[in-house]
Amino acid sequence: MPETVETVFAKVVARNPGEPEFHQAVREVLESIGPALARHPGYADLVERICEPERQVIFRVPWEDDHGRVRVNRGFRVEFNSALGPFKGGLRFHPSVYLGIVKFLGFEQIFKNALTGLPIGGGKGGADFDPKGRSDREVMRFCQSFMTELYRHIGPQTDVPAGDVGVGGREIGYLFGQYKRITNRYEAGVLTGKGLTYGGAQVRREATGYGAVFFAEEMLRQTGDSLDGKRVVVSGSGNVAIYAVEKVHQLGGTVVACSDSDGYVLDEKGIDLALLRELKEERRTRLDDYVRHVPHAVAVAGRSVWEVPCDLALPCATQNEIGGAEAAALVAGGCVAVVEGANMPTTPEAVRILGRAGVRFAPGKAANAGGVAVSALEMQQNASRDAWTFDRSEQRLREIMRDVHERCWATAEEYGLPGDYVAGANINGFRRVAEAMLAHGVV
Repeated sequence: MPETVETVFAKVVARNPGEPEFHQAVREVLESIGPALARHPGYADLVERICEPERQVIFRVPWEDDHGRVRVNRGFRVEFNSALGPFKGGLRFHPSVYLGIVKFLGFEQIFKNALTGLPIGGGKGGADFDPKGRSDREVMRFCQSFMTELYRHIGPQTDVPAGDVGVGGREIGYLFGQYKRITNRYEAGVLTGKGLTYGGAQVRREATGYGAVFFAEEMLRQTGDSLDGKRVVVSGSGNVAIYAVEKVHQLGGTVVACSDSDGYVLDEKGIDLALLRELKEERRTRLDDYVRHVPHAVAVAGRSVWEVPCDLALPCATQNEIGGAEAAALVAGGCVAVVEGANMPTTPEAVRILGRAGVRFAPGKAANAGGVAVSALEMQQNASRDAWTFDRSEQRLREIMRDVHERCWATAEEYGLPGDYVAGANINGFRRVAEAMLAHGVV
């Protein structure tokens, strides 16, 4: 990093102690933007400003469980940068959530949203609440309490949350109902990921998984290749993973393994998508139940799914799931490309190992931008009181992901870093935000 940027990074670490995920996300961007700062000296003064959120809100979330006991969780919303539009980013409900996680996700969201070319800023939020094992009524009471504070800080022209880990259609429904109840306004555009019966968008549920596969398709096409016949491994078995599996199969590849926190399932004939959906979306059960229905499949407990040989890896679970050992296993297993469906699932060490081995690598801020892209399309439909068909929405998603890929590829070429998707994504996103901030003056 240039000396001035090193100084900024040192300030970020000092100002935000004990937040390693945030530090990692900031360093990854700052290490990439040196060529842009050299070409545009006026950007240098913006670096520190971009690393500091515009607003950070932390609040108590009391709620009553089914036994009458009052529980307390902590809620967060970090409104990071609104240079391009209202803050936009998901809500994550998971025990691991703390301020550093939310800031890392919000910082990534700035550049991800910029790469889509759509008018949305970056933010993120959530709570250290775990919806797993909770009844629908407990989840409802938690969501209502959470929104009773959050509603003060959001709005269609201010901040538009969506879902993320632990926040699906059920949670969004409860949150929207409480917002409507408190404000006495039907502002469909205040949340995205809504149900189709009350302002939701077609393809929103599928968008992140589909988008990551569309990006992978463009990466392969760039070198004259395709997904047809490819052996694919996907981590996770939630929303992103399920729809990544679906789109890989539609485009001619075969997903042979997926995972959850207990281990992974290997199905050499290809993961049975209908069964996976039933287990995870309807029964909400563990992945090892898969082998009870598919005798030839194998459940492997406590091991990394990345030990399974593959052509293409799609990490769709959580941050830092691919470390040095996992990257080495992917290389040994013949992997030619890693495309991040999750946010920052690959450690810096792993990225270096993949790069040295010639494995193409697409960072999440580019590859998983499909979710927020369709969220922005949902906002557009809400504002115009319109509803698009599934085919129209999917086609628009595919166009956006093709454009994101082109921006990353072309920017890397422009700055003398051909094929470096990390640099291409970071420089392009940073440049677009920087131009808007310069236009706005000192804000």
